Amino acid sequence: MGTAAATIGKKGNKRIIGSLCAAFGGMCWGLSGSMGQYLFRYQGMDSRWLVPYRLELAGLVLFLYCFFRHREKLFGVFSTAWGRRQILIYTFGVCLCQFLYFQTIQWSNAGIGTILQDLSPIFILLWGCITSKRSPKAREVLAIALALAGVLLITAHGHLSSGAVPLKALLTGIGSAICVTIYNEVPQEFLDEYPVSVLQTWAFAIGGGAFFLVFRPWTFSYVPNATGLFGIAFVVLVGNVLAFTAYMTGVSMIGPGMAILYGFTEPVTAAAVTFLAFGSKFTFFDGLGFLSVFLMLALISAGKAV
Repeated sequence: MGTAAATIGKKGNKRIIGSLCAAFGGMCWGLSGSMGQYLFRYQGMDSRWLVPYRLELAGLVLFLYCFFRHREKLFGVFSTAWGRRQILIYTFGVCLCQFLYFQTIQWSNAGIGTILQDLSPIFILLWGCITSKRSPKAREVLAIALALAGVLLITAHGHLSSGAVPLKALLTGIGSAICVTIYNEVPQEFLDEYPVSVLQTWAFAIGGGAFFLVFRPWTFSYVPNATGLFGIAFVVLVGNVLAFTAYMTGVSMIGPGMAILYGFTEPVTAAAVTFLAFGSKFTFFDGLGFLSVFLMLALISAGKAV
């Protein structure tokens, strides 16, 4: 009995720690999005300037970590044509998602950006139905309906005639959710073969380099002051390195199905900061919309656990 009780106790502690890690990771992402909103609104930054530097600096930090921690795996992703192809797909999804997410924040606010990105499980679900040639189950149909209702409530504040969120922000936000689907479709055996930090290292480094060539941020007239530099450091260290490490630690302890629920602290944190610090409206319809998206995540999580 004593051994069984100890085992149950360890599992309970692991579940609590994993839940806290996933929730903390979500909070860090929410704070990072809010910092992005501050940089865009009060520091005059542009997402086309911020994202290349953010990705490249995060890639450099992770490269230094992986060089000492996972040196034998660091360059292994390029050893085969298959591996090179998978890391490019992963990079495309991760980095385009980051850019579209911050572009959505620039055109609306952090709360909108994070809640739209949290629609990604719906696109992953739909892609799974297409590839497996099956129709959505009743639970999945309800989840899709809740997601659509949530977006409608949040973006239009319950009024169909007047959109509260610019159409371009709505499109980039949905685009960021679709990009999450892209990098989730990288084969599981590839993801299992390499530490997540190694994959993130190359995704950030390659994606950041590509965005430097596309957006040419050095041509912008913007020069960050001390506050701007702090904000950049914050979104790199808290929004990339700390958030991802904490959240993935939670995933390893409680599984992705449960972690996605605790990751809902991301849009809640971003919405709270947007309301308290930036004076944005948070209506009754916004609350219903957030509840709808949370219920969507709960339904999808329950389906994975079955």
